[in-house]
Amino acid sequence: MPRKSTRLTFAVLATGAGVFSMLQSLIAPALPTVQHALHTSQSTATWVMTAYLLSASVFTPILGRVGDLTGKKRTLVAVLLTVLAGCLLAALAPSIGVLIVARVVQGVGGALFPLSFGIVRDEFAPAEVPGRIGSLSAVIAAGGGVGMVAAGPIVSALDYRWLFWIPVAVVAVTALIAVRYVPESRNRAEGSVSWLGAALLSAWLVALLLPLSQAGTWGWTSLRTLGLFAAALVLFALWLATEARSRTPLIDLRVMRLPAVWTTNTAALLFGAGMYAIWSFLPGFVQTPSAAGYGFGASVTAAGLLMLPMLLAMFLSGVLSGRLQPVLGAKTQLTAGAALGALACGILAAWHDQQWQVALAAGVFGFGIGLAFASMANLIVGSVPADQTGAATGMNANIRTIGGSLGTSVTGVLVTGHLQPSGLPYASGYTHGFTLLAVLCLAAAAAALLVPAARAGGRTRTAPAVPADADRLLPVAERDDSAAPVSGS
Repeated sequence: MPRKSTRLTFAVLATGAGVFSMLQSLIAPALPTVQHALHTSQSTATWVMTAYLLSASVFTPILGRVGDLTGKKRTLVAVLLTVLAGCLLAALAPSIGVLIVARVVQGVGGALFPLSFGIVRDEFAPAEVPGRIGSLSAVIAAGGGVGMVAAGPIVSALDYRWLFWIPVAVVAVTALIAVRYVPESRNRAEGSVSWLGAALLSAWLVALLLPLSQAGTWGWTSLRTLGLFAAALVLFALWLATEARSRTPLIDLRVMRLPAVWTTNTAALLFGAGMYAIWSFLPGFVQTPSAAGYGFGASVTAAGLLMLPMLLAMFLSGVLSGRLQPVLGAKTQLTAGAALGALACGILAAWHDQQWQVALAAGVFGFGIGLAFASMANLIVGSVPADQTGAATGMNANIRTIGGSLGTSVTGVLVTGHLQPSGLPYASGYTHGFTLLAVLCLAAAAAALLVPAARAGGRTRTAPAVPADADRLLPVAERDDSAAPVSGS
């Protein structure tokens, strides 16, 4: 039977992943509105973001692996329907508790990232894969920017509930098209889901990310924070031991040790720290009243528009990255993307008195995000076997999120550690924060330089010391007994 149109397949993947990425940032500017409308406290309202982060972190690698095992299309459709249900529940939520539950349900959509990358690898001709992954990464990166830019106008013109009603309509149509036109995967992993591994992975991720996101409220030295960090360490060790002994691990640790994978993941951790912190603190910086000695007193809508150069630059560079990869290589693009992030943070640390300076820095960082997102995905997809694509790209997304939580938490300490009598941060807090983020992005660039050089054909060198059956760990294109590559229609 002929394969479905790859163009329509890509449109479905891009729409689903873009909507999920948008949901990550869309609600953040509207949190004060949500807090007022649902008559809750600021600390409770922040759980609207925290619940989403924790849920996405848990489900992204687990459902990525489920897709590898049971079929990526089947899992993709199930995830889209779950996101649809979560958005509908959020739009109708009568209380903050129901809204938080709805955000947990929406977080399942984190699996759209690894599932989409896996489907691209399965359904497109090998020569097309880097470009398609670059474009998909551009949509994912730009989705977060769209959320920041669109939130203000939507809330002002309509109501915060329309931040969820609009995704309801988009996701419903996307799910219907996916059922009809996205082909089912022909590459399947063998074995079954390691539910013990899944439970331990979920436990240590929650134990790590929860105190990172709440330490500002709980206190870094509180018993709750330190206890959860200790629990995360113990659970992580148990998870490693369980996965190492499992015949069908949720995350194959031998794959994680491949040189191209661990170096890319290290860069993802460090770059994620800088990226998420910029997304979190730059809008607040420009909204600060100028009476504080800095800031521009911008409204939520104006702050979003000031971030528009970042949105446009990240989309443009993500689309271009696929075309540049045959010339520059993914390693060079990742290094350049992280270096541009460092440059942007350096600009913000040194010059932030004029709006054009902030817009320039946002554009430079956006260009770096587009290059980094696309190259990280291409490096992982090009370095792991086809039946590990979902799990490996899911873990890469998770590691980036963990880095983002670390970067946001530490930057928050620097920015809010000393406050003016008015309750606003001092300018020096932001300067120190932006300087730290520049250092983290430079470290990400250094980690990117450790990525193995590409072979002819675009694959990375992967030669770790692993058992004799490790031939299955090589990308399909590098196995002597592999079938001919699948071409897209």
